Amino acid sequence: MRLVAFDFDGTLSDSEMTVLLGEQCGVADRMADITERAMNDEISYAESLRERAALLEGLSLDDAEDAFGQVRLREGAGDLLARLNDAGHHTAILTGGFERGVERALDRTGASVDTIVANRLPASGGRLTGEVEGPLIEGTKDEALESLADDVGIPMSRTVAVGDGANDLPMLEVAGLSVGFLPKPAVRPSCDVVVASMDRLGRIFEERGLL
Repeated sequence: MRLVAFDFDGTLSDSEMTVLLGEQCGVADRMADITERAMNDEISYAESLRERAALLEGLSLDDAEDAFGQVRLREGAGDLLARLNDAGHHTAILTGGFERGVERALDRTGASVDTIVANRLPASGGRLTGEVEGPLIEGTKDEALESLADDVGIPMSRTVAVGDGANDLPMLEVAGLSVGFLPKPAVRPSCDVVVASMDRLGRIFEERGLL
């Protein structure tokens, strides 16, 4: 049994959740710029997340749900998650993105994971407040991975982390196997393996004896 942890935006999903939310209130370009700066490690992830959430202040929950409904898994991601689950591994999504969008994308394809660690956008009066809350704002993904591994009784040497951006670096650096999925240049040196498709990731897992 292994613990296999995935980032979501840019890894399991090729949607960018905050950009989809930004399109609902005309700030998608500003969202994309902030996201890119964070993924390239130009600004801290916590700072970028708060900046992006602030741009969403006043967005109605109905419009937010419309955006979350557009979030998609990458081609082959649902099948790969199913194979890992069937093989008895503990699967997890560790994302600075938002729980609701992750849930909608998984539900759409009938996919599931054992654990989701994600953030939330609080609302008041049927509208987003412009704030963000959750474990992966100041908290980092290495802490989340180590805590989860401890909870399920799996040594860190038997953990796998898959990610693409700078906020994935902490978990990629501590995992037993670190996989970059189309990683940003700042991330690539910390990856044991680099892949560009879910099909290739599946083959890597087969080569490493997970599947």
